[in-house]
Amino acid sequence: MQAHVKIAFSLICGTASAILLAGAMSLIASQSANATTKYAQETGKPCAQCHQHPTGGPQLTPFGEKFRANGYQLSKEPAK
Repeated sequence: MQAHVKIAFSLICGTASAILLAGAMSLIASQSANATTKYAQETGKPCAQCHQHPTGGPQLTPFGEKFRANGYQLSKEPAK
């Protein structure tokens, strides 16, 4: 019976260590966003003009894709 307690304790400690290590690595590996609010401030348009998520994020709308491809400059084409 004593062996089972030692094995269970080892498994619990190992699992707790793995969770702690994974949590620490996620904090170390996380990166801050590189987005700015410059476009929104200059134009008065919401972040959702370019980003699929209303508060920003990596997925862009078709407008946002064109904006990025154009060197983050508004195109001279008339709006459709």
